[in-house]
Amino acid sequence: MLVYFVYVAVTLSLLSFVKADLRADLSGKGFTVVFPGDSGFAPASQAYNFRYAFIPAAVTTPTTPQHVSTIIKAAVANGLQVVARGGGHSYIANGLGGKNNAVVVDMRTFKSISIDAASGTATIGMGNRLGDIALALNTQGRALPHGTCPYVGIGGHSSYGGYGFTARMWGLTLDTIQSLDVVLADGTITSVSSTINPDLYWAMRGAAPSFAITTAIHVKTFPAPPVATIFGFNWELSAADALAGFTRYQIFSQTNFPKELSLQCTLQKGSSSGRLTFSFGGGYYGPAANLDAIIAPFMSQMAPPGSGGKNTGNYLNSVTALAGGMPLNTTSDPDTHDTFYVKSLLTPAASPMSTAAMTNFIFYLAFDGFASATSWFIQVDLLGGQNSQIAAAGVNFNAFAHRNSLFLFQLYANSPNHNLPYPADGFSFLDGAVSKITSNSPTGWDYGAYPNYIDDRLSDWQLRYYGTHYARLQGIKDTVDPQGLFIFPNGVEGNVGSPPPPPTTGVAIHPNGNVNKCLGVTEASYTNGTPVDMYVCPSFMYN
Repeated sequence: MLVYFVYVAVTLSLLSFVKADLRADLSGKGFTVVFPGDSGFAPASQAYNFRYAFIPAAVTTPTTPQHVSTIIKAAVANGLQVVARGGGHSYIANGLGGKNNAVVVDMRTFKSISIDAASGTATIGMGNRLGDIALALNTQGRALPHGTCPYVGIGGHSSYGGYGFTARMWGLTLDTIQSLDVVLADGTITSVSSTINPDLYWAMRGAAPSFAITTAIHVKTFPAPPVATIFGFNWELSAADALAGFTRYQIFSQTNFPKELSLQCTLQKGSSSGRLTFSFGGGYYGPAANLDAIIAPFMSQMAPPGSGGKNTGNYLNSVTALAGGMPLNTTSDPDTHDTFYVKSLLTPAASPMSTAAMTNFIFYLAFDGFASATSWFIQVDLLGGQNSQIAAAGVNFNAFAHRNSLFLFQLYANSPNHNLPYPADGFSFLDGAVSKITSNSPTGWDYGAYPNYIDDRLSDWQLRYYGTHYARLQGIKDTVDPQGLFIFPNGVEGNVGSPPPPPTTGVAIHPNGNVNKCLGVTEASYTNGTPVDMYVCPSFMYN
């Protein structure tokens, strides 16, 4: 006599992670899929930031837009939400859904890159990473504005911004997008552009993951500059001297210099309490002989730097120099991970930081920053300023809301050994750093935050990330994703959107993954009355 025990604990009224035959709906469809408990699930669901450990309902790896459509339809049928993952570098693991139980669409196989020689338009699959794109475009003497980390995926980067040292002369990555190939929430495969669904085209350039899954973008590329210089100079300064340098940096950033010059000020922990490491650098994409004269108004007011210099070469050399020792060919080495918290700040060009804001900020970093148990850095990039092509595009050019900003801050604090646990003061330290600026600024100061440096602790994220564009984005969301299929932390939420409703016809659940009917439980149902057959098989049938 065969004796076995079957135990099933399912709350069908709140059915949220074992959905109606999801395994059967996604298996055998021509693409790879792994589920919780499968041998490949743990590495497939690993977050870039070790602070997060979400459990998706499934991680799929499609190879065609048709596969993406199939996955979306299966998720809808099973009442699950969907998220795309490109490079997987979301700071809050939104590429895993930002919560448990999402269906992840991993775009890693969408690696094609082609360039039309006549127009200079490149078609880039959304599984590519920045380093590989730079290498591919360079073979044709072309380039694209983008960030410095080679392992960052083009998907999220181009969806929310895409700042890099060439952005002042070429715009953000998303500004180069001429059209997108997408799969909508109903599974429709289509393209969007200025002439095809222009409202969605506007929204996709600034908040794309909230509206559709992008499989490829068609972007304007630029002739690679014949020469590029990456420069940087470093000082160890007292708080008072660091404040003087930071003040000079803001003044210099508002002066009239070429769009070919980008600037960055970096602040780090000093050698003792009350001191800071102060760095000034950037990229210059004009004749190298002109650089010293252009930056002289700033450098002449500083003491001789303790270290630093210039690196001049061709454009690809500049991309390599900015990669921080990481290879541009991302297939040559595995990606890394970290344990960290990040905040961002976009300061308005029309109302630069006040003396009180800068003073409180710098002295806070010099004293509280030294006491922090984290390793940290703060980068202050020049986003705007005179001649910036980011600002020149106009605030309503696309859904990126903060073009009229002067500076883009990235405030990054990680555990010193890059692993868990995260230091207890890491959150309060960065929150306090931003507050030192915002609380010492005028009432109604029009500051923003940068969604590629996403922060799930930001309470007023709708305003800070999307600004005055949020209401329009909500309206578009209601049209193209009315049931809220693409919902995740700090993404656009529609006025009527909600998770997909339970099915209205009978469904079947196989918790152990075996599609053979062994034991039927026909009396179960969803809260809306939909009957459910739940098939549970003894262990010997699926070991």
